[in-house]
Amino acid sequence: MDFEKNQILTVKIVDMTAEGEGIGKVNGFPFFVKDAIIGDDAQIRVTRVKKNFAYGRLEKVLTPSPFRVDTNCAFHRQCGGCQLQAMSYERQLQFKEDKVRNNLIRIGGFRKEMIDEVTEPIVGMEEPFHYRNKAQYPIGTDKEGNPVAGFYAGRTHDIISNTDCSLGVGENKEILEIILSYMRDNHVSAYEEATGKGLIRHVLIRKGFTSRELMVCLVINFRKGKKTAEYLPAQDKLIGKLAKVSGMKSISVSINTENTNVIMGKEVITIWGSDRINDTIHMRDVSKGLALTDQGITFSISPLSFYQVNPIQTEKLYSQALAYAGLTGKETVWDLYCGIGTISLFLAGAAKQVYGVEIVPQAIEDARANAANNHIDNAQFFTGKAEEILPDKYEKEGIFADVIVVDPPRKGCDEACLTTMLKMKPEKIVYVSCDSATLARDLKILCEGGYELRRVRAFDLFPMTVHVETVCLLSKKCPV
Repeated sequence: MDFEKNQILTVKIVDMTAEGEGIGKVNGFPFFVKDAIIGDDAQIRVTRVKKNFAYGRLEKVLTPSPFRVDTNCAFHRQCGGCQLQAMSYERQLQFKEDKVRNNLIRIGGFRKEMIDEVTEPIVGMEEPFHYRNKAQYPIGTDKEGNPVAGFYAGRTHDIISNTDCSLGVGENKEILEIILSYMRDNHVSAYEEATGKGLIRHVLIRKGFTSRELMVCLVINFRKGKKTAEYLPAQDKLIGKLAKVSGMKSISVSINTENTNVIMGKEVITIWGSDRINDTIHMRDVSKGLALTDQGITFSISPLSFYQVNPIQTEKLYSQALAYAGLTGKETVWDLYCGIGTISLFLAGAAKQVYGVEIVPQAIEDARANAANNHIDNAQFFTGKAEEILPDKYEKEGIFADVIVVDPPRKGCDEACLTTMLKMKPEKIVYVSCDSATLARDLKILCEGGYELRRVRAFDLFPMTVHVETVCLLSKKCPV
């Protein structure tokens, strides 16, 4: 059967892709349908036809899936940021567990029975909304010329006006409304990508969930002339209103005059309050969700700092990594891709010595400052590539590793990094991953190199989206 663009079809959604698209078949020919949920009977419009598959747009749900629920956000289909919001949260967790499991079997080559044996239940959230401690809102102009804030529609740079995202904190709406009102009252222009003109490009908002401290950073298209403290027209009026928001500690501007998709500029200037806010991460009993200590580790966060956006689940994720490491106080631990030292400083409380490696110099500066602020003296940090730092310290200085912890970016570990890890032969490797496909690829290499997979556990750090974090424990195989 031949299919044509704009053809209307009826399809049963029988599966979902890793990206959250529904999969249905018409006479055996597969269709991928955004916003469709497994179990839906749907009417779709054909949008693109390939040789072996096609894409369809969801026109109408004829019979809803038993997993379909009412959404919190009227814009979730247009925005595209919450691919799974129309699916019940229990089914979202199953989707994510299945995603990790299928990647380990299909890409990693592990036996199904073995994966079932080593996998622990996914750790979800009691309240899967309003969990993000960081939001970046583009600023634009509507058809009437009024400034708007919101999010880009899927695969476009068209702004959907929405100041109250259901994943963000409640203060976001209050802060954005203050900024938009200030722009209207003082005729402050929004940035236009097409012309490169206009002043305000984005607004970054961060909140410490433990400290309750707030930070606002306005990204501006500001070309310096003479030295000035006035980066914004009527700057004091804006500061006066923002400073009254409960918890506000820092207001800054980030200068970005480049024609780029990169949000933040390289220069950040504080125009009110502190340069940073603080937040604390506690160790937790993952099974009970209880804090194991009241003290925790306190982190100093700037507008440019990397810091996990879901602190509630981050505590559980890092606590699981620490539990898998099984430290007794005698171990030397390497933390690769260490960022600002979040996992490193967790580990330091239970290890003899921790070494962190990160390629971003500013992150290492933050890691060292965080260690000093928390009075931790058994954590040392190095700037550079793990595959270069590791062999240098191992071969030239004889620094070994009892445990290696890795938390790489989405692309996974560098091949040279994996080779070096295998050469160092730590007793344990704890792998924290934000992409189960590259995780499976890397685990295959490590297990072929002399390790066995002992534990796997998924953590839902991004409810309503398709993303899932995973932590794994690998142990060195005993010689036969």
